[in-house]
Order: sequence, then structure tokens, then C-alpha cells
Amino acid sequence: MAGLTAEPLPGPLPEPLPELQPLPAGAPATDEPGGLDPDRVQRRTLTLLFGTQIVGGIGVAIGIAVGALLAAAVAGTRFSGLASSAAVVGGALVAVPATRIIRARGRRPGLAFAYTVGVLGALVVVMGAATRVAPVLFGGMLLFGGGTAANLQARYAAVDLARPARRARQLALIVWATTIGAVAGPNVAPVADHAVHRFGLAEYSGPFVFSAVAFGTAAVAITLVLRPDPLLTARRLSLSGHAGSPSLGLREAARVVLATPAARLGISAVAMGHLVMVGVMSMTPINIQGYVHGHADVLRIVGLVLSLHIAGMYAASPLVGWLTDRVGRRPVILGGIGALLVACAVAGTAGHHTPVLSVGLAMLGLGWSGTMVAGSTLLSESVPVPARPAVQGLSDIVMGLAGAAASAVSGLVVDWSGYPTLALLAAIATVPLIALALRRPPVPVLAEGS
Repeated sequence: MAGLTAEPLPGPLPEPLPELQPLPAGAPATDEPGGLDPDRVQRRTLTLLFGTQIVGGIGVAIGIAVGALLAAAVAGTRFSGLASSAAVVGGALVAVPATRIIRARGRRPGLAFAYTVGVLGALVVVMGAATRVAPVLFGGMLLFGGGTAANLQARYAAVDLARPARRARQLALIVWATTIGAVAGPNVAPVADHAVHRFGLAEYSGPFVFSAVAFGTAAVAITLVLRPDPLLTARRLSLSGHAGSPSLGLREAARVVLATPAARLGISAVAMGHLVMVGVMSMTPINIQGYVHGHADVLRIVGLVLSLHIAGMYAASPLVGWLTDRVGRRPVILGGIGALLVACAVAGTAGHHTPVLSVGLAMLGLGWSGTMVAGSTLLSESVPVPARPAVQGLSDIVMGLAGAAASAVSGLVVDWSGYPTLALLAAIATVPLIALALRRPPVPVLAEGS
């Protein structure tokens, strides 16, 4: 992207964000600018998002843990990667209407919409497994991506009212909240699968029943409790001097990103980190199945390895956020790339040694965390406030498509040449991002409070 040019942004750059002044103790937190304490609203928002991320994380992880295995059982190993691919594409597609809803009506209806789509998708997956009709299964996985879209969009809701010096840490806090549910999810998969056998449901479909319940719970909580809406509150407070300015659409958001070097790096870091992570992670269950015999053993080992991987993704995110605020966005992005390279080397050479593979997958998650937290923070603060919802939505769309492409190709690569080749290709894919991260921007980033 470094050589691309774009027209300059219309109008002057926004004024720096003034430091928020909390209201005196006991002042009412109303929806009116004069009586609203943004710090109090932020604390309430973070508390709710923390809880829904745990529940939503269970829903996503428990389905992803068995998605490839279910697809292999219904459509064959060659097409097993399409399960994760469909979920990632679905997340990108759901991000489009969710972003439009968020721009027009706020975070609350947009997040609730995405979770509701995830509920529908999980139920369709169960139907596809029962009928053993691959198109129905993959169509369900497409809709299942709505849960992922909601979990990803929630990190941006955490920074709508965040103070500049704490943006990365508060975004990382919500990313970290997913740890509890996401680590527990794969290990609950065997229990969930066994629990539905009495109802005659197909093998590997039980976890998706639990996913539907988790997504539904998160949707209800967001709808009832996320009040006042953090994005609408930020607009009412006119924190950036853009009172009354309309938010931009996705086309205008793309122009903003192309015109802003720091935003290009941010969106590229998020997308490439996700591409490498999804490509390697999605085929790990198939790799394990190749040397482990027995249905129960496969689920147990897959659950353990993916739990360590997800712990790498989320458990260290508060530290990643702190480092991002302290040492800068670009160094943390480079550190994340380094972790991804180490992960590909370790996982690709692990062979049948599950402990070594587990270390590789944990490093893969840590690299993803670095590129996700630092990239998302850099992207959000590098563009004018009216453009942020659309730019954030565009980032999730690009990230989803990158991950979907990796997941779709990964199954073909493993079928053609094996898991080590996949890890090697994933490492090579980081080269353009390294070049972009090492290139200093020709123009300064917008002021920290913009």
C-alpha cells in the first residue's frame, strides 16, 4: 500500500481532543451533555462489555474448535478449511450492515444485530450436520460469523469515551475479557457434544447448540444494559469539535485510510496478523487428527491445544495494551510480527509432538494480540472522529476477508503438501507488513486526542 496515493481529506483536520472533565461526585449521568459524566459511562460500558465478551467468547470458541472436524465429517478433509473460512467471510459480511447500523443508531443495536445473526447461524449449522448437506452446513457457518463480528466490534466500543492515554489499555481489556470464555470453550466441546446425543443430534453439532445460547444471551444483555450508548454519547458531547458532522460511509472510509499512512499500517497489521493466525490455526485440528486416533482423544487434544492458543491471543492483551501506550504502536506491531514468525517456525516443525505444537499455537496467539491491539489503536486514533465507525468497520471487513482467504487456501495446502508447508507460507506472508512497518510515515499522525 505504500505507493498508493489518494486525494487529500476534505476540510481541515480536527482540533485535538480536550481532556475530559468528570462531573462532581453525585452528579447525574443523564443523556444530556450538560449532566453526563463520560468517565462514569465509560466504566459502565467496560463492565458490560467485559461480561458479554466472556459469554460471546464461549460461543465463538466452542464452535470454531469443532468446525473443521464437522466439515471434514460432512464434506471431506479437502473442504474442512471452508468451515473456518465461511465463518470468517460471514463475519466480514455481517460487519457491513452492522457498521451501517452503528453509524446510524449507535453501538447497541449494531452489536445486538451481529449476535442475533450468530444465533441463527449456529442453529443452521446444527441443521446441516443433521441432514449432512454440506451447503447448509457452510451457509450456517457463514451466519455463525456474526458472533465473531460482534466480539470484534466490541473492542471499538471500549474506546469511544476512552481518554487518549488509556485507549490501548482499555481496548486490550475488552480483548482480554474474551480469554475466559474462549479458553473454556474448546474444553467444553466434548461435554456439549455428549449432552445433545440423547436428542439424536449429529456428532460434533452439540457445541453449536451451546453457541446459539451464548450469542443469544449476549444480544439480550447488550440490548437491555448498554445505556447510554457510548458512541452516541461521544457524539453528543462533541468531544472533537465535530458537532453535527455526519459519519462517513465505507467508500469514504477507504479514501481516509489510503490518505493516512498510519491508518494504512494499522489496518494492514490487523488484517495480516489475522490472516497468519487463521491460516495456521484452522488446520491445526486436522493436523492433530492425522496422528491421534479415537474421537474422544482428538477432541481432548484439540481442546487443549486451542485453549493454549486462545490464551496466547487474549491472556496477555492487558500487557500488550500497556506496552502499546508506553512504547508506541509501531514497535508493538513489529513485536507481534516477530511472534508470528516464531510461531510458524515452531508449529511447522513440531511434527507429532503435541507440547511443541502447543507452544507454537500459543505464540501464534500472542503475535495476533500484538498486531490486533496496536493496529486497532493506531487505526482508530489516526483518522477524524466522524470517520471512525466506518473505518473501524472497514478494518473488520478487510481482516475478515484476509482470514477467510487464508482459511480457504489452508485446507488445499495441507491436502497438497502438509501442515509444515502451510506454516512456511504463512511466515512468508508477513514480509509486506514488515516492510510497511519499518517505513516511517511521510506525514505526522493526527494529534493524540483527535
